[in-house]
Amino acid sequence: MDLGDRASSSPPPNFRRRLHFLRKSQGAALSAPLVGGEVAEPVAREDLAADPPRESRVEVMDDKPGPGPLSETSEFLFSFGVIADIQYADLEDGYNFQGNRRRYYRHSLLHLQGAIEHWNTEGSPPRCVLQLGDIIDGYNAQYKASEKSLELVMNTFQMLKVPVHHTWGNHEFYNFSRNYLTNSKLNTKFLEDQIVHHPETVPSENYYAYHFVPFPQFRFILLDAYDLSVLGVDQSSAKYQQCLKILKGHNPNSELNSPQGLSEPQFVQFNGGFSQEQLNWLNEVLTFSDTNQEKVVIVSHLPIYPEASDSVCLAWNYRDALAVIWSHRCVVCFFAGHTHDGGYSEDPFGVHHVNLEGVIETAPDSQAFGTVYVYPDKMMLKGRGRVPDRIMNYKRESAFRC
Repeated sequence: MDLGDRASSSPPPNFRRRLHFLRKSQGAALSAPLVGGEVAEPVAREDLAADPPRESRVEVMDDKPGPGPLSETSEFLFSFGVIADIQYADLEDGYNFQGNRRRYYRHSLLHLQGAIEHWNTEGSPPRCVLQLGDIIDGYNAQYKASEKSLELVMNTFQMLKVPVHHTWGNHEFYNFSRNYLTNSKLNTKFLEDQIVHHPETVPSENYYAYHFVPFPQFRFILLDAYDLSVLGVDQSSAKYQQCLKILKGHNPNSELNSPQGLSEPQFVQFNGGFSQEQLNWLNEVLTFSDTNQEKVVIVSHLPIYPEASDSVCLAWNYRDALAVIWSHRCVVCFFAGHTHDGGYSEDPFGVHHVNLEGVIETAPDSQAFGTVYVYPDKMMLKGRGRVPDRIMNYKRESAFRC
């Protein structure tokens, strides 16, 4: 599907108004949408003390500067774990492509083991864990160790006593084809929830996305940020040619992983985008959640909000994903990985964008994972090691809504 394809359905309520705000708030770089309607940090530290309150009482974040105490009326509902960019490989330590950040390939597995041990021993176990993509490093393909490394990491995850939901990142596609991933243990679509009598909320097999309910009135949605991509796709296929055309249309560099000179630096080969088909599906699920007064958490390997991420790490058509999300009341948080150094911002519509720090660039004496504790009026991320604590209040009725 080409990015220029138009959706057959009408745009969601307030779509044009929100898209106008999106352009205005993000400046000239948003002058032309990729897909759509007519117009288309706090400081981290190495350890934390006790878990957050399991009953109604005030508790201030421990030894790290935080956004303030919890409400006296907060009642703990449930929790879930988050971890990103493990990128395991049986290799000596190395560095990122710029040579300025160290990568701990072997030790990343020990970090994962530590995270699992923590989640397994929490007094109130998390309902699930969200693995935000890049589970093994692309170097495994070079050394023909992809399957062996994946098996080792997946065997480690088997120690986890709760379900894990896997998203797919660029390193999954450096190692495996999309067809391989679809038939692998990294496909956790079997954990999805079907909404009876609402076939429009069933995702297509053309992309890897689904939704589930870990707790009543809370719906989680996993998106496929490489639905549009030249990675992991048969180069003789029509989809590969379409995606390559999109990429080269925005990136004239001979090295397609280079953002040099680009006005939209997210158009590099290691990123991808969301097809209109997937965005239409997302809109249907969010419409259902609006109608049923659910709160929604969205998960993707790639971030979509410029204020929370380096622009070179954004999804190709992040604007279009934002336009859909901003046309609904229900979304409270968007979790992503990919950036390795993390990021956070609350957007003008009260959606919290959290880019989790990557395990792969975490020193052996630190950690990089978190547990999110959910309350009726907020979510509280309690990070370990490099991951900072955050209190994320749910949005109130916005002046932007009609």
